[in-house]
Amino acid sequence: MQVLKFGGSSVASATNISRVLDIVEHVALEDRVIVICSAISGCTDKLIALGEVSGEEREAMLKPLRQQHYDIVTRLFTGMERNAVKAELDTLFEDLLNAPGEECQTYGELLSTRIIARKFACEGLSTLWIDSRTVVIKDNEARTFSKIASSVDKHREVRIFVAPGFIASDGQGHVTTLGRGGSDYSAALFAAAVHASNLEIWTDVPGIMTANPKDVPTARTIPVMSYTSALCMAQHGAKVLYAPTVLPAMEAGIGIRIRNTFDPKNTGTLISDIPSPQVCEWVGVSSLPAGDDERIFLVADGPIDSAAAIARAASAFRHAGVSALDTGESTGFVYFDVRRAIARQALSAIHKEFFEFPSLTKLDVYIAGCGAVGTALKELISTGIAKESGKDLSIVGFSSDRSFVDTVIATAPRHSVFVDCTDSEDIYRKYVPLLEAGIDIVSSNRRSLAVPYVEYTAMRQAAMRNGCFLRYGTTVGTSLPMLQTISRSKASSDRITSIEAVVSCTLNYIFSSGRPFAAALRQAQEIGLTEKDPSQDLGGRDALRKLLILSREAGVPLEAEDVEIEPVNPDAVYEPNHRFVASLVEDSGSALGYKAQIKLQKVPESHPAYWLQGTDNVIIIRSVFHPNPLVIQGAGEGAQQAAASILNDILK
Repeated sequence: MQVLKFGGSSVASATNISRVLDIVEHVALEDRVIVICSAISGCTDKLIALGEVSGEEREAMLKPLRQQHYDIVTRLFTGMERNAVKAELDTLFEDLLNAPGEECQTYGELLSTRIIARKFACEGLSTLWIDSRTVVIKDNEARTFSKIASSVDKHREVRIFVAPGFIASDGQGHVTTLGRGGSDYSAALFAAAVHASNLEIWTDVPGIMTANPKDVPTARTIPVMSYTSALCMAQHGAKVLYAPTVLPAMEAGIGIRIRNTFDPKNTGTLISDIPSPQVCEWVGVSSLPAGDDERIFLVADGPIDSAAAIARAASAFRHAGVSALDTGESTGFVYFDVRRAIARQALSAIHKEFFEFPSLTKLDVYIAGCGAVGTALKELISTGIAKESGKDLSIVGFSSDRSFVDTVIATAPRHSVFVDCTDSEDIYRKYVPLLEAGIDIVSSNRRSLAVPYVEYTAMRQAAMRNGCFLRYGTTVGTSLPMLQTISRSKASSDRITSIEAVVSCTLNYIFSSGRPFAAALRQAQEIGLTEKDPSQDLGGRDALRKLLILSREAGVPLEAEDVEIEPVNPDAVYEPNHRFVASLVEDSGSALGYKAQIKLQKVPESHPAYWLQGTDNVIIIRSVFHPNPLVIQGAGEGAQQAAASILNDILK
């Protein structure tokens, strides 16, 4: 059983009702359907006005409304069926003429659903109209569920049930309503009562959107959202969904899909029981009047860092030339009180900051580190090649001065890019302040990522909180897609079972040179390949940093002390075909579930590392989805290669 609800705009004309018929008949081919409908667009307001008058004045006001419904009937029906439907409506209009004032507004749904039920029957479909006034008991869901279920169960031959939304009866049997927008709630009650497999609310917008498109033209549809975030947006001004609708569906575990009657191929928004994310995910922005002002609500799933959100919003407000009177937070949202005169500008500013990802025509870049890689990057950017990606990169700063980072934090605009081309051991301590200032980071400095795991996590979380990116694809393998490959596997729920990485350019050079170890080491020093202190290479520090970064990208919170390292002895005599291998292998006996080692190994001719030459690197990755190894091999050193990869990180 499926429940489909159609709003007032969906049934506003014969043409629109024909669309409804097509949608329902398509579903009815596969399943039984309950159709809930609102009154035709604008009808309820006219009925409320009608209820405030009586006698001849009411009769005069009723004539255009009667004609509006007759026009629909005339276009949908012919011959005897047309006369029969008009006669049925005449009875309702006579009742309406004499109805108590407060009951007048309940007739719109009676009129629309009578027409639609008759049309289904004329199409030869087994159809039954259900009077919601007899089965929906306001404020008593248990009785409502029982009555709806009974009404449906005793008519198993019926393919399509049609019922009016919005209307109900109270505990004493008097006709009442479920409130403006209550047809959505009616649909949720019917769905929960019959344990429907699906609840669809068809309207004139393509789902729940990140903002009201009338206020923010760049608003986009939210494909999937949780019950809690949908309820929060509905409670705080998102008019596409009536807030009470969510609870019956949520308690019954029924997904709610919001769809567009005028674009039925669009899947719209699915509201369901999706897991709460571990980090904040911003969902949408809505607003409500607050006295003489307007309150804007920024709604989220997951834990909220209100200080970071408020700081981002404040920056967006300053850029838009507006300001908030007050800010605060509650469960599921951050709010901003603004003057009503600037509410639309404020909404647009928040939406742009949190939900829009435009291609930047100009991007400020700050490069720290004037060595070979930094210089190569500066020269590459100066060629203007980035303009092919629709971005004009401007190098605002290029320095190796230690105070440079503080200057960037204090002066750089939000979403400038800071590029770390240094080999500094402590510059990473500036990463979180940079991200908190809204500055994106691209790093080729592996020392900044191979820090204690708590520091690494703090940097990643700061990036997420502040809508920034932290990219470091060149820290392992230079231009080789090692980290990207592992990251994609993890994102697709694959599990890495082992990694073998031969990533020490110095030792690869030495062991592939064919020279005695000491002579090869001296030559590596002379061409600037080694660390300033070569014992760092021989002791495995460079390989350790890279293994930490690889492991963490695979989701393993590896620390330096978790890795067993066998340093290379420069005084030893080594046979050919040795390689310094960093490995991470699943091991159920280890605390992390993995065993990590770095040591010199003699590799057979069948091993990919056997063929390495010079400063080439190789990584061999195995996973649950891909037990046969994925091998990535190529140049592991080179300023030009590194600069090109850094530029890709900036632009992607």
